[in-house]
Amino acid sequence: MPSFTTHSAIRHRYYLAAAVCVLMVSAHVQAADVLVFTDQWHPVEAPDDVRVIHLDAAAEIEAELASGLPADPQQAAAIVRQRMDDGGNDFQARLATAYQGVVDAWNLGITKIPAIVVDERYVVYGDADVSRALAIIEAYRRDQP
Repeated sequence: MPSFTTHSAIRHRYYLAAAVCVLMVSAHVQAADVLVFTDQWHPVEAPDDVRVIHLDAAAEIEAELASGLPADPQQAAAIVRQRMDDGGNDFQARLATAYQGVVDAWNLGITKIPAIVVDERYVVYGDADVSRALAIIEAYRRDQP
């Protein structure tokens, strides 16, 4: 005797399968650790959820601190200390993040910018379009066993 399934049951299975697929794709995208290394002279187009590290950020912060300092080293040091104190925890975090980006680039062996790195394993150099670089990496990963 043939088995009949209602439209409601089929629709329920379809939605369940679609939800599982969405979760699997979402997990894959979230699992990929994407970092973009660049500087102010090499702007990139990156999705909002991608971390962009400007390797010249520390130099820019240092230039802010040094701006308009007097020639007297003792006065200059006092002004820099005051500027750092005025910046508080936000300033300290900004400076630490800037230097951590440089350390990360060095640890990964980044040699050119812009550099788009996925999972600390794959890198595309010279492409300012992060989405295109990610597509290149994804195509390479699919083609490799």
